[in-house]
Amino acid sequence: MLPFARVTVIGLGLIGSSIARGVRATMPTARVTGFDADPEVRAVARRIDLCDDVADTAGAAVIDADLVILCVPVGAMAAAARDLAADLPADAIVTDVGGSKASVLAALREALPGATIVPGHPVAGTENCGPESGFASLFRGRWCILTPDGETPETATARVQAFWEALGANVECMTPQHHDLVLAVTSHVPHLIAYTIVGTASDLEQVTQSEVIKYSAGGFRDFTRIAASDPTMWRDVFLNNREAVLEILQRFSEDLTALQRAIRWGKGDELFDLFTRTRAVRRSIIDQGQDDARPDFGRAHE
Repeated sequence: MLPFARVTVIGLGLIGSSIARGVRATMPTARVTGFDADPEVRAVARRIDLCDDVADTAGAAVIDADLVILCVPVGAMAAAARDLAADLPADAIVTDVGGSKASVLAALREALPGATIVPGHPVAGTENCGPESGFASLFRGRWCILTPDGETPETATARVQAFWEALGANVECMTPQHHDLVLAVTSHVPHLIAYTIVGTASDLEQVTQSEVIKYSAGGFRDFTRIAASDPTMWRDVFLNNREAVLEILQRFSEDLTALQRAIRWGKGDELFDLFTRTRAVRRSIIDQGQDDARPDFGRAHE
């Protein structure tokens, strides 16, 4: 039995277009309606037959939906919810894919009073964006975190969980606050570090276009991939999860200072112990199927 028969996707970028493709691939009898505030994106979605229907307004997109998925930057969640509020069916479930959850839940509660809201965050993505960048298998084997609160009916959470599992995701529930702290460690601060390192290299104008780019080694190359992520999305994530990000940044700064001391004073044992511990973390990520175990991160060399 399908968890939902009529799914509406608001925002047709990487995540939204991947959801649309995933639903059509795994739930072929479900009807998918899409909407994006950008008319050029809507035109592309129609051209590539992304959805069963692409509406010209948010209200028209949700008028008969039983699941509405908000796939817009977290800073735009409130406005997107307000745009569809008047046409949202009373029995529809609203979820989202935002990278911060406490602020999004508060925004959705205010914009959609009385609506059934199950906040969500599929922990998956690439550095690409736009409706043509999505693919149906994006969520397969990845985690999707749901963050219901005391106002969320358990039946609604169970249905949204079944939806993500149908797309191939592993689902776990936690509080919005705990999610925001965990993701600050695993995603938000690493992105901030990548943006900083690549920005520092860019500032060295006398070498950036020659040595830094020409001799880009694996570490810097991987940072540039992360730093190529959607700037609007990440700006909004940092502003909406600022408390958790600043808390983890403070801890990181303290650890970095300790590492500076170890290098300055030649404490090789401390460095070796740290690198051994972090290598074990990498092995754990591979063991849990969250990355590629092949040499050089699975890069093709032929």
